[in-house]
Amino acid sequence: MSSTAQPTLRLDIRDHIAFLTLARPEAANTMNLEFGHEFLAAAFAIEAAPGVRAVVLTGQGKNFCFGGDLKGMVGSGCDVGSYLRELTTNLHAGMTLLARLDAPVIAAVNGTAAGAGLGLVLAADLAIAARSAKFAPAYTGVGLTPDAGCTFLLPRAVGYKRAMELLLTNRVLDAQQALDWGLVNQIAEDDSLEQTAAALAARLAAGPVGAFGAVKRLLSEAEPGFEAQLARESLSISSRGMTAEGREGIAAFLEKRAPRF
Repeated sequence: MSSTAQPTLRLDIRDHIAFLTLARPEAANTMNLEFGHEFLAAAFAIEAAPGVRAVVLTGQGKNFCFGGDLKGMVGSGCDVGSYLRELTTNLHAGMTLLARLDAPVIAAVNGTAAGAGLGLVLAADLAIAARSAKFAPAYTGVGLTPDAGCTFLLPRAVGYKRAMELLLTNRVLDAQQALDWGLVNQIAEDDSLEQTAAALAARLAAGPVGAFGAVKRLLSEAEPGFEAQLARESLSISSRGMTAEGREGIAAFLEKRAPRF
């Protein structure tokens, strides 16, 4: 087994499976600039590691990922647009690397997946939800637009009308609704999520990974545009972060009040 320890992420590779864990449980595994850089570094490490035949992505603690770290964003001293541009540039590059792997990527979703956390679930090849898991876009609630591939992947998973409903209303789906709508492949009891994901990863790791990679590419290239859409999302969310709506939405979220758009 080989492992690397990082402040915001933990990567462990054993038995040909890479376990990538979001490791900011005290902040609901939200994404700050450090996370963006380390996520990209972890993706490079997985790509370069010999013999990785499956990947499991999960969150440490009670939640999978609440998306971007709005508190850290405002407190960083950077302008919000530049912050979001840097974060999404690294996050999207890491997601692209994982998408290009032959190895299937499995999201094991504990607790809430919101914002870019939902994007990570959608970008995974397969997803298992804990019984208590919840899913929400959350972007427009703070005056921002989606990133992490949500505008490309969400309508492909649930259909155009449902995707529009989720993105405009920020409706929260529970695990059963997520399964019914096609966001996840199966539900596991909370105390068996990790074992269920590991068992599926082991099964896939024993399979024809080269063929799996070819299938992934055929599906992703059937409707060209994922990487181009990631670039458009990065530009949009960083631009939105500098608008009056974006500033008010983020401020209202941090002040725990209704936004005045």
